[in-house]
Amino acid sequence: MKKSHMNNNKGDLLDKSSLIYIIISASLFGISPPLAKLLVNNISPVVLAGLLYLGAFAGLSLYSLVRRKRTIDLTKKAASLERKDLPWLAGAVLTGGIIAPISMMIGLTFISGFSASLLLNLEGVATTMIAVLFFKENAGKRLWLALVCMTLAGIFLTWDSSQGRFSITGPLLIIFAMVCWGIDNNLTHSISDKDPVQIAKIKGFAAGIISLLLGLFLGMKIPLDLAVAFALLLGSFSYGISLVFFIKALEGLGSSRTGIFFSFAPFIGAIASLIILREWIGWVMFPATGLMIIGVWLIVTERHSHLHIHRTKTHIHLHDHSDMHHKHECSGTFHEPHTHEHIHIELAHVHVHWPDTHHRHEHETYNEENPI
Repeated sequence: MKKSHMNNNKGDLLDKSSLIYIIISASLFGISPPLAKLLVNNISPVVLAGLLYLGAFAGLSLYSLVRRKRTIDLTKKAASLERKDLPWLAGAVLTGGIIAPISMMIGLTFISGFSASLLLNLEGVATTMIAVLFFKENAGKRLWLALVCMTLAGIFLTWDSSQGRFSITGPLLIIFAMVCWGIDNNLTHSISDKDPVQIAKIKGFAAGIISLLLGLFLGMKIPLDLAVAFALLLGSFSYGISLVFFIKALEGLGSSRTGIFFSFAPFIGAIASLIILREWIGWVMFPATGLMIIGVWLIVTERHSHLHIHRTKTHIHLHDHSDMHHKHECSGTFHEPHTHEHIHIELAHVHVHWPDTHHRHEHETYNEENPI
């Protein structure tokens, strides 16, 4: 076993590109509830869910054509899905592509677009809890405190000050959708080192077709008007492009932190609701905003470092040779991103890191006789 105790300065810095990816993803997805609220009055919820994901597939297919013309060297493309990835993908399609959006669209018929937007905050909570409890990601004190702040913010924001009451049916459907998307996020993390566009296209096509067939089976009609075109356009951005950026963020930030950064989406949706639906937020916005800012600050300033071990692993994904995990020989360039099958030798070392593709591990005490 190769052992190193050197600190990696790159780990001290937040992955800026991954942070940009998740902000874009949250923005695109955040505007979907108020816009979908406008559509759900004319399109049945199940059919609308299918149209949104078919729109994602159509938009990404067009993007793939453009990208294919610009990418000549196949070794520089992201790794394609393999047979072993199919169970993870199937689970993600079922939970995040079918069950979650249908629950979301039905929930929108019971509550306002503003309330639905704010309840999106619970996706980050669900993603984090599932990541910690079932996938062995680490949750330090700052992360738990950030979760408390964001949960309290969600409690403030789900209170409808104009009505002075809380309707249970709509919120429960939205919460169920958030749990399903939390499962989806963690399943997708396991294949986040593969081509995100390919993943999103398969997910969009499969989920869209299945939801539409389900709608037709239930006797729901597909209106042939501009509402359908608008639904497809919304899906191409809020579910397609947003999903690509989310998958790219997962690789750099890990499920738990990606999920929490995605909590910006409720605020984006709330602002869109104010502008589009003219739904006033009320006083609850102020304490919720303060709690959210504190939560994000706690996550950004977190430092996670300990002695950990990477077991020997052979896999294929897009990478370069700028970090300590990819110092191997290959026939191509050593500096630009490229894709090929490579071996990660067993390595134990200490550096500040996030739970990304190479750092999803249990956190136990390391010693020479009984390594992690």
